[in-house]
Amino acid sequence: MKLDSYWLDTTPAFGGGAQGDVSGRADVVVIGGGFTGLSAALALGRRKASVVVLEAGRVLGEASGRNGGQCNNGLAHDYAGLVRSMGAEQARALYLAFNAAVGTVERLVQEEQIACDFARRGKLKLAVKPEHFASFAKAYETLRVDVDPDVRLVPSDRLRTEIGSDIFHGGLVQPASAQLHPGKFGVGLANAAARNGARIYESAAVTGLERVSGSAYRVISERGPIRADQVLVATGCTRQGPFGWFRRRIIPVGSFIVVTEPLTSSVLDRLLPTRRGCVTSANIGNYFRTTPDNRLLFGGRARFAMSNPRSDQKSGEILCAMLGRVFPELRDVRIDYCWGGLVDITADRLPRAGEHEGMFYATGFSGHGVQMSAHMGQMMADVMGGNRDANPLRHLSWPSIFGYFGTPWFLPMVGAYYRLQDILH
Repeated sequence: MKLDSYWLDTTPAFGGGAQGDVSGRADVVVIGGGFTGLSAALALGRRKASVVVLEAGRVLGEASGRNGGQCNNGLAHDYAGLVRSMGAEQARALYLAFNAAVGTVERLVQEEQIACDFARRGKLKLAVKPEHFASFAKAYETLRVDVDPDVRLVPSDRLRTEIGSDIFHGGLVQPASAQLHPGKFGVGLANAAARNGARIYESAAVTGLERVSGSAYRVISERGPIRADQVLVATGCTRQGPFGWFRRRIIPVGSFIVVTEPLTSSVLDRLLPTRRGCVTSANIGNYFRTTPDNRLLFGGRARFAMSNPRSDQKSGEILCAMLGRVFPELRDVRIDYCWGGLVDITADRLPRAGEHEGMFYATGFSGHGVQMSAHMGQMMADVMGGNRDANPLRHLSWPSIFGYFGTPWFLPMVGAYYRLQDILH
């Protein structure tokens, strides 16, 4: 078993990185070489801006290359609850932005001819309790009328048409959702950005930010300093560098994944006949899908812990036990990959994008970053070009988390709370 991301292990390495030291000036310096930063670099490069991307490690080395590869429309939140908390107009606009994000990914794949196994197979949300399906049914009509006309309910007596498991109590299908190979998608974005003039520096961690005037900064990296007319922070939940303001607002939470050995088509036809991406309704839930080479990917929070090799392996054992509960015939399946990564979660689990002290940012995707990070990279390129209304998140305030300064000391208590909620509700 490899303690490594299946996606990164099956992706050709990015070979277009800039050589030598960072120096001179650029119209825009993008900090972070994941989906957000690469998408923004591509959009800006297409407009003939001079762009430098500074990545602390390797391109896609963090969340963008360590996720489940689900490109889902819609929100993780209860839509009716969002309507109550922020008003119908803003809730609808936010939901539609997530829908549009899947379209952005599809457009980028087509325009740049990125071979990343993109397919709109839909998302199946599975009710782990009967009362959860009752909540699905209650939300269904509002979703269908307001924001998602193709959504449909699957009661428990028809669920076998979607999944070969008997532990769930119905489902909600959103056909517009998609899947892709995130490693190949990300390298495709990086190559496209480089073709359009972006200089992408790996092993170039940012160690200092000195504001010159307005939105202009002197950005100091491990490979040298550079003057930027504008800066886009696309670092996710980085725990290093001069990003304290962001760290006070983002909680890094581990998410963990195992991938099986290749399975036969007949087995997958029994287990996931529609090949949809699946998520469960528990607070500490799971997500799973097939891979392009007929493996089963199975992930989730597993433990409220940080990611490291020992933690990943312990979390993988929990995931394997849950995998066997969902699909009993896979209890003894060989596991070929096990890994973890950090999810950049905000207090309300909604992403944020805007401007702070002259720096632009897009971050806090809270487990829905595959589509929204690529989308917001494009949107922030528009914002930096002068169209502030292009930011669909501009109305969201973003206060710091009380008593939090970047070290998530409270994660065990949060995990215990959510486990209790899963038992009680």
